[in-house]
Amino acid sequence: MTRIYLGPTAVYSLGQVGELSLLEAFDGDVVIPDPVVEAVPVEPTATNLSEFLAGGDVETTVDEGQIERARSVLGEKDIGAAVTVLAGVLAHRDQSDRSAVAVVSEDRTVRRTAQGLGAEVTSSFGVVVRAAIEDKYLSPTQAKRIVRRIDQHGMHLTGELRERAVGEVAE
Repeated sequence: MTRIYLGPTAVYSLGQVGELSLLEAFDGDVVIPDPVVEAVPVEPTATNLSEFLAGGDVETTVDEGQIERARSVLGEKDIGAAVTVLAGVLAHRDQSDRSAVAVVSEDRTVRRTAQGLGAEVTSSFGVVVRAAIEDKYLSPTQAKRIVRRIDQHGMHLTGELRERAVGEVAE
């Protein structure tokens, strides 16, 4: 079963607009490590995340055996959100099916490192596109509105990226 690890940037983006439930479009286990939860105390994300965690089948722990290795890979002293997300990726790297792990983040370092370690990588905008493709109840028009709301709430896109995200939803 695929495990999908979320970073704080993606949780913030989806939580600010009340769309964390779009993560249910993934066919796999959603993991939001405890340090990621702690990294997004901003409202309304914190409340939306709390409700999502209470109502969903979401894991908040990661393989502790890979924490030190993830810290070394990132050159981090503390065990923060990025370290715990990459610890999850590293735990799957040692398994035969490396494609069984994905990361949802806008953090460039996390994205590049996770991709280099064999994980599939997407962003909060990718979550919206996937939900629009997978969920017959989320129309392209609704998905475009969500992309625009996320864009207005802090995860600003360049005009080119916004049109690309909106275009992918329409396909």
